Amino acid sequence: MKCLRNILFLLLLPWAGFCQLSTRTASYDIEVSLDPEKKTLTGKQTLTWTNPSDDVITELRFHMYLNAFRDEKSTFIKESGGRLRGDKMEKGAYGNIDITGIRVRNGENLLPSMQFEQPDDLNLNDKTVMSVRLSNPLKARQTIVLDISFKARLPKVFARTGRAEGDYFLAGQWFPKIGVYEAAGVRYAKTGQWNCHQFHAHSEFYADFGNYNVKINVPARFTVAATGLLKSESKEKNKTKTLHFKADDVHDFAWTASPHFKVFEDNWKGVKLRAVMQPEHASQAGRYFESVKLALDYYEKVMGKYPHPVLTMVDPPLNGSGSGGMEYPMFITCGSFWGIGKWAKFAELVTVHEFGHQYFQGILASNEFEESWLDEGFNQYMEGRIMDESYPGGSQINLLGFKVNDAETSRNSYVSLKNPNITEIFRNSWEYPGGTYGVMTYQKTATWMHTLDRLIGRSVMDEVLKTYYQRWKFRHPCARDFIAVVNEVVPRRLGNKYGRDMNWFFDQVLYRAPSCDYKVKSVTKEKQVTIERAGEMFMPTEILVTFENGDVEMVNWNGKDHIKTFIFDQPVSSVSIDPEQKNMMDLNWINNSYAVKPGTLPAAKYAAKVLFWVQNLMLMFAGLF
Repeated sequence: MKCLRNILFLLLLPWAGFCQLSTRTASYDIEVSLDPEKKTLTGKQTLTWTNPSDDVITELRFHMYLNAFRDEKSTFIKESGGRLRGDKMEKGAYGNIDITGIRVRNGENLLPSMQFEQPDDLNLNDKTVMSVRLSNPLKARQTIVLDISFKARLPKVFARTGRAEGDYFLAGQWFPKIGVYEAAGVRYAKTGQWNCHQFHAHSEFYADFGNYNVKINVPARFTVAATGLLKSESKEKNKTKTLHFKADDVHDFAWTASPHFKVFEDNWKGVKLRAVMQPEHASQAGRYFESVKLALDYYEKVMGKYPHPVLTMVDPPLNGSGSGGMEYPMFITCGSFWGIGKWAKFAELVTVHEFGHQYFQGILASNEFEESWLDEGFNQYMEGRIMDESYPGGSQINLLGFKVNDAETSRNSYVSLKNPNITEIFRNSWEYPGGTYGVMTYQKTATWMHTLDRLIGRSVMDEVLKTYYQRWKFRHPCARDFIAVVNEVVPRRLGNKYGRDMNWFFDQVLYRAPSCDYKVKSVTKEKQVTIERAGEMFMPTEILVTFENGDVEMVNWNGKDHIKTFIFDQPVSSVSIDPEQKNMMDLNWINNSYAVKPGTLPAAKYAAKVLFWVQNLMLMFAGLF
């Protein structure tokens, strides 16, 4: 019966109201006032929440994210040491949020039952998760309306939110947000449960979709940008103004305010584009528009059309750079620096990356607490594709013959780990061994995604991505959902080329952490070539053999033997394992090649490139100084 109901829901959802895209489980009407002198927010909100399960709900749980910055005792500060992304949390620069009232509409006062929860680490001083008990339990599919009032103080910019000198405010994760209730069978839930984790140093967010109506009151001299469309703006008597924003089918809402912003506008296929710039960075707005249009075109082609009417790009000031490089629905923060030429694609890279989160974090909206790689790593992979194809020959840096491409930087971050076996990727974001969260979540995931792409071919990979997106948008997919799509598409397109399914691949790159290193062990006069699999990971691979008479032969090998010997009927001149470099998980590409005549080794080419770059760099600095 439950299965039939879900099928009917999916069939009828497109017609259930005008352009409804999601279930709209949690919707918010918020009124908030900013006091720029006190750095505080005073707000009241109406939350309309529907029990998505057949369970009877006796308590509600909320995220109180700003309390991560309340003091040095919070789990976030203890885990991060008060440092994140180059920023340091200074004493006296803390922030917090307090609920001053919470009541069921026309009913029970819930404030007396409010208490803080620590489901992850039992740190009693952490106040980032709050619960309230319901005297009248919420039945299956029943809706509750809560009226909540709150006060918050924004911290000095830290961990993508806060305020900076010069009246710059970035309000992210700034209001009490209800957690996600997962019924049995949803994702990994064996029984109905609240999925409402504490705010960790290495965790982002997970929330239900809904509609947001937000009214923001600020001094009249301020410019405001936010998630969604601006519906109205009205002047108030006390030299303030109120701006009303509306956003449908989103799971979060962020905004920024400053009296110094310069606003630029553009359009892409009916989507309104806004670049909210610092005055000193105004000349960079064109780079934001150029790169975001490239990303919009690319994602539409590969996965599907961007479903929202607007996208806002925010350029933070230098002293608020910690709020840059962040994503919210219809709203991203970028980052640029005055005087940086197009030889360094920093502005483009950040814009492409943060826009990609509109799909993986904003629309697919997987659980970033528990499967951060489904957002960060997939997005990193797509960033590599877009940057390398849009800016060939040095998509990150192209200076004096020194070129750095995007996909190769992801791979280099992974293969340069001292211990690439240190952890599997599939784990909670706050449980990675120290110093490995970024590499595992972003770079290693992107690297195995590039490897999958090269193994199965671009057209098959794009069908996987499109199927995954179209099937799971606005539905919070998990790992098994993506793997199921791969196991559906790849055998249909490629038959049994890689077996009945691709589980062998995900077992190695996701659920375990074996290393991969193929190398040419020896080439003998007896026309014999021996290949060694030095790591525990195996990958199907090709071996290109060149003979002394100039003939070539491509050998396909399943890659499973630790030692594999091939015997040929004529003398071998050179051997190259994986000549097209499909397997980006291989830790050492240098030992993949062997030549009887050492002068043909590819290392010579790279040595020449490095020498050329060093010489030019020295000449450049000589000219500067």
